[in-house]
Amino acid sequence: MKLNQELLREKIPFFRELEPEVMAQVIPWITERKLKRNAIIFIEEDVGDEIYFILSGSVHIYSFDGVKRVILALLQEGDFFGEMALMKPGLVRSATAETMAPTRLLALRRPDFEALIEAHPRLALHMLNYTMERLRRANQQIYDLTFLNVRTRIIKRLLRMAAERGKPDPDGMGMVIDVKLTHQQLADMVGSVRETATKALLELQDEGLITIRNKMVVIPDPHRLEAKLEEAQ
Repeated sequence: MKLNQELLREKIPFFRELEPEVMAQVIPWITERKLKRNAIIFIEEDVGDEIYFILSGSVHIYSFDGVKRVILALLQEGDFFGEMALMKPGLVRSATAETMAPTRLLALRRPDFEALIEAHPRLALHMLNYTMERLRRANQQIYDLTFLNVRTRIIKRLLRMAAERGKPDPDGMGMVIDVKLTHQQLADMVGSVRETATKALLELQDEGLITIRNKMVVIPDPHRLEAKLEEAQ
């Protein structure tokens, strides 16, 4: 699939703000990478010199302290990442990025990215807003890890994923979270161990708050799950 303006605008919202003449300038700067599942894109503490856009596939961003891994974000087609290390030369990556499925990435090097921002200043504001939202979520995650139990953290994460990636359940009135997750991945997302996360998931299934179908979580009644979250907080 050859890169062109129409494809980039369709797949990646970031590029929709660029005028055609700017897009024509940017396309030769872009490097495409095709990666298999579980491919490491960069590692925490690497010096960052590229920003990445997901053309297809999915990526998770995580931090690892040598004992436990915490997933900070799940990203999919249209998302970008790696921008924080470009804010200042010499900054290192604050987390590790790894593919969750076969993935096509577009990479833009720092000098080219800086030229793009200079040519299109309002993109800097767009990126700042995006980065600030990520920081807000990181702060919220720290709060959750400190004050909420694992069951409540799982409920909160499932509701957020349903809001971001949920699709109507074709077999019912609920929502399907359109991401295949293992119990270990969900445990990593809420800062827990797999056994504890599995126990909480089984409790939620026994209570009829969720079901698991093809490794995807189905929430039959999101309002009921939201009520459980309000009770627990």
